[in-house]
Amino acid sequence: MPKATLFALLSLTLPAAALAQADAPPATAESATAAPQMTPEQIAAFNAAITTFTAGQSAQQAGDNATAAAKYEEALPAIRAAVAAQPDNIDNVHFLANALYADAAAQGSLGKVDKLIALFAESVPHWRKLTQAKPDDETSRNLFAGVLTQLGNARLAAQDKAGADPLYDEAVTLARKTVAAKPNDPAARNLLLSALIGQSQTANDPKVLEEALTMGKAMLANGTIDAVNKPSIEIMTGAKSG
Repeated sequence: MPKATLFALLSLTLPAAALAQADAPPATAESATAAPQMTPEQIAAFNAAITTFTAGQSAQQAGDNATAAAKYEEALPAIRAAVAAQPDNIDNVHFLANALYADAAAQGSLGKVDKLIALFAESVPHWRKLTQAKPDDETSRNLFAGVLTQLGNARLAAQDKAGADPLYDEAVTLARKTVAAKPNDPAARNLLLSALIGQSQTANDPKVLEEALTMGKAMLANGTIDAVNKPSIEIMTGAKSG
């Protein structure tokens, strides 16, 4: 894959989505106490983590990613502990996935790509559990597809095609579901295109590359391709657009 394509794909492009998703954290103090497995100390720490996470959001929305990252890192241990204690509490799983994503967004804005990738990798089982429990939650599904694509890109950059391929496969499946529901939505189509671009580099199937190129050319032509996918498709097709 061309280096320019990797750079474009590895760039974090979804912090706004992370913030929008996290604006109303699904977890609450009440949800933490819904099952008896948490100790009073864990409940108190969880309650404090909600406050700390909210402070991180405020900092991130104000453009202070260093403070946001510090707040998220402070909040995460208690949120992780709540999910470990109550693994079937989907509200808390949702909260943890959001918190990891928001932290990754802040870390990415600070140029800490290795940290971003590590947080994304940690979040995968939580996003998967959430999307399986709530298959109609489009926002979570789209964020998870984006996370998988970013992780696939990181594996591909390390020449690990075998590790990247299943990540792209899962991302494509999720993104197709969104496109099926919103076939003319540019954001949904760009999400799918990003995953297809990656998958075309790892799948031994010319039909995948053909689909990515056909879709990318059409989106170049109608102006709906986004700033991340555009240089990748231009490199792949030799197109000169814009």
